[in-house]
Amino acid sequence: MAEPTLTNVFGTGATQDASTLTISKSALATVGLTASGSNSAESLFVAIILLAQSYLNDTNQANNINQSVSISTASTPSFVSRDNTTYIRDSIAIEIDKLAPTLTIDPDDY
Repeated sequence: MAEPTLTNVFGTGATQDASTLTISKSALATVGLTASGSNSAESLFVAIILLAQSYLNDTNQANNINQSVSISTASTPSFVSRDNTTYIRDSIAIEIDKLAPTLTIDPDDY
């Protein structure tokens, strides 16, 4: 199988050139983002991770030796207290595989 494509991971309309990556907010809406002209950086980041997770999952990785990244969400959230307020904490694991023995994470390796 081939390496996952830009549209596999970031949805229809995802494009890139030498200096930009474009991900459509309509693709991010499929994972719950309400698109606006003032989405927070954190909401966009979470939406991008969730969108990528829909393709970069353990099942697809098990079936495709060329997929190096797998994203999974913990089944049970935890609770954390910050500044006397309780928050629900969801955990997302991103696992990236590459040939040994290089120990540093380099985006160009994936």
